[in-house]
Amino acid sequence: MKTLKYESCGPEVELLQLGLTRAGTEPGPTDGIFGGRTLVSLQRFQQSAGLDPDGIFGPKSQNALLPYLRGYTRHEAVRGDSFFRLAKTYSTTPEAIAAANPGIPAKNVPVGQMLIIPFGFKVVPKGVSYTYCLSELVLDGLKARYPFLRGGSLGRSVMGKRLSYLRIGSGPREVFYNAAHHANEWITSPLLASFAEDYAMAILPHGDLCGHSAQSLFSRTTLFLAPMIDPDGVDLVTGALDGGPFYDRALEIAGGFPEIPFPQGWKANIQGTDLNLNYPAGWERAKEIKFEKGFTSPAPRDYVGTAPLSAPESAAVAAFTRYRDFALTVSLHTQGQVIYWQYGDIEVPSAYEIGLRFAAASGYALEDTPYESSFAGYKDWFIQEFTRPGYTVEAGLGTNPLPISDLPGIFDRVKPILALGLELA
Repeated sequence: MKTLKYESCGPEVELLQLGLTRAGTEPGPTDGIFGGRTLVSLQRFQQSAGLDPDGIFGPKSQNALLPYLRGYTRHEAVRGDSFFRLAKTYSTTPEAIAAANPGIPAKNVPVGQMLIIPFGFKVVPKGVSYTYCLSELVLDGLKARYPFLRGGSLGRSVMGKRLSYLRIGSGPREVFYNAAHHANEWITSPLLASFAEDYAMAILPHGDLCGHSAQSLFSRTTLFLAPMIDPDGVDLVTGALDGGPFYDRALEIAGGFPEIPFPQGWKANIQGTDLNLNYPAGWERAKEIKFEKGFTSPAPRDYVGTAPLSAPESAAVAAFTRYRDFALTVSLHTQGQVIYWQYGDIEVPSAYEIGLRFAAASGYALEDTPYESSFAGYKDWFIQEFTRPGYTVEAGLGTNPLPISDLPGIFDRVKPILALGLELA
C-alpha cells in the first residue's frame, strides 16, 4: 500500500478505514476520504500500537494494521495459555482458534507454540471497494483460519499480479467457479470469496450449506475458486491504479471511446482486451460482430484481442482448465439476474436440468444466451471443449459497476446456486 495522510482518498483509504473499524478506533463511515475522524482514529490506533501518533499511514502503521485486514494475528503461547483464555483476550471463540490450529491441545498450549488467532469477525468485508490487494489479503486470511483450504495461482496478469485461487475439498468431482472476468463487474470477487468463507465455516461444525451437508460436499467434490480473473482492470475501475504507464495507456485507449465512461465503463484487461471474448469458441464470429460495432482495436470493452487466448489472463484460465478435470463450471458476471447455460447447438447431458435447479434455487431466469453475446466466452469454450455443464450467472441489476451495498442481497440469491453446483456436479 502507498503512504496515506490527511486528505488522501480512494480505495486504499477505504482499506485503512476498514482496518481501523475492526481495530475499534471508530474512523467513521468507510467512504474512502481521509478526513478528521479518520485522522483521529489512526492516531488512537498508532498510540495503542506503540507507534508515533503522527497521523500518517506509512509502512509501520500498515504492518500494525495488517492483522485486522487479514482477519487474524499470531500469538506465541506462554505458560497457562488455553484456547478459552486466548479467546477472551482476543474477543474471539475457542472454536475459531481450534479450527486455525489443528492438533494443538486446547487446555494446555505448549509454551512457545506459535498460534494463529482469528479475530471475531468474518474475513470478507461487505462494504468496501474490492482491489487486488484486498483480494490477496482475504485469501491469506481464509487460508490461515481454515488450514484445510489450499491456494495457488493460475498464472499472472499483464502487470504481473497473481491470478490466485482457493481449493476446498478432497473429493473426486472437480468444480470451478470464477469471477471478475470483467473489470467493472468486480463485485463478483467478494461475492465468490464470501461463498468460500461460508463454505469453510460450515465444514468443521458439520454444518450445512444452503441445506446441503458441508462435510458431504467436501468429501465428494474438490472446488476451485478464482475470485479475480482481471486484477489489473479491477484496480483501474476501483481507483487503486491511478497513475503510471499502464494507467496512461488505458486512458489513451478510453479516449477513443468517449461514450464509455472512464474508468467505470472499463470491462477489459489493462491492455484493452475483453477477456470473456478471448476464448476459442466462435472467436472469429465474435470478432465479426464486435468489429461491426467499431471495436476493432484495444478498447474499454468488446475488443476480442489479436487472437484466441492472446491475453495472459484468459490463456492462464484455459491452461488451468485443461490441466484439471472439471465436471461443472460457473462464471459470475453482472448484471441481469439471469443464468445462461448453452453454447450453440451442443447438447450437454443434464445441463438444462441443472440450470432449472439453479433458477429455482435463486429466483433467476434460465435463458438462452443472446446471439450477439454467444461467442468466445469462457462458458462457451468450456462447453465446446469438454461437453460438460458450464454456466454464466449474471448477478444483480442496475448499472455496472454495481454498488457494494448491493452485495448482501446478491449473495443471498447466488449462494444457493453455488452450493447446488457442488451437490449436482
